[in-house]
Amino acid sequence: MQTIKGPALFLAQFAGDVAPFNSWPSITAWAADCGYTGVQVPSWDARLFDLEKAASSKDYCDTFKGQAAENGIAVTELSTHLQGQLVAVHPAYDSQFDGFAAPAVRGNPKARQEWAVDQVKKALTASRNLGLTAHATFSGALAWPYIYPWPQRPAGLVEEAFDELARRWLPILNHADQCGVDICYEIHPGEDLHDGISYEMFLDRVKGHKRANMLYDPSHYVLQHLDYLDHIDTYHDRIKMFHVKDAELNPTGRQGVYGGFQSWVNRAGRFRSLGDGQVDFGGIFSKLTQYGFDGWAVVEWECCLKHPEDGAREGADFVNAHIIRVTEKAFDDFADAGTDRAANRRMLGLE
Repeated sequence: MQTIKGPALFLAQFAGDVAPFNSWPSITAWAADCGYTGVQVPSWDARLFDLEKAASSKDYCDTFKGQAAENGIAVTELSTHLQGQLVAVHPAYDSQFDGFAAPAVRGNPKARQEWAVDQVKKALTASRNLGLTAHATFSGALAWPYIYPWPQRPAGLVEEAFDELARRWLPILNHADQCGVDICYEIHPGEDLHDGISYEMFLDRVKGHKRANMLYDPSHYVLQHLDYLDHIDTYHDRIKMFHVKDAELNPTGRQGVYGGFQSWVNRAGRFRSLGDGQVDFGGIFSKLTQYGFDGWAVVEWECCLKHPEDGAREGADFVNAHIIRVTEKAFDDFADAGTDRAANRRMLGLE
């Protein structure tokens, strides 16, 4: 066992055009003031990070880490959630996801997909240059529009979608292996990898690739009514990243998991600020500690009610209160009888 590192904060929800959220030195100083010791970096946000330089220059990466360290902050991981999403896009979502891409490739799905692959590969190289060992992303989705089996899905449709998803990701996974970095797919509705079974379908097709791992975020399991504690028991060997995010699911006679096309405020299932939802974080931190999770507890703040800056400050305290400092000795050492093998054999009636 080991003590989980943290608290850290995912900066995607906080980067902006107004200080202190508009530059790397100022946002890391703000995060430290909130009580964080690490940050997860959205690689697409040029206000904070230059992906091209990070992929090509170790000096840039050293300076980037050094500026954060001056504020008492470690770089925990890079994220390519937006670029990873574009590795696989069903045509139904073309226009909605087009804005995630660089302007030069918008409106051109083939060029956009190639750009996305290049972006994720560069982020993996940058992760190596930063001395990081895990990387956060989305899988993208080809089969998601067919998640509900009506009308009846044609035979082979889902299988073909997952075959293609694996073909697209396998070269990226191989590049990740060359960089010594685990790709951690956030298991997330909207992605083809949205629960344990769909992750297994993908993992089978990439032949159990050792770099195809999970980002565990219990909020997405609450909204699916999935057992998020059993999920840790099942997949702990593959969980290499952890988003600490709360949620609630309050079904009524009028709506349930699907949410009835309502806004986030009015949905039965909602993301909440830490401590305001239903997630059993005591159980989660216990299980991850038990299984020796070697990573950071990264707050991903998303809430439709609370102000983000309040959520960020409360989140640091929340994680600190839940991190378990692992014991160095058994709790019942005081009752150690000091026996040896001979004594053990006598106790068993063998001598």
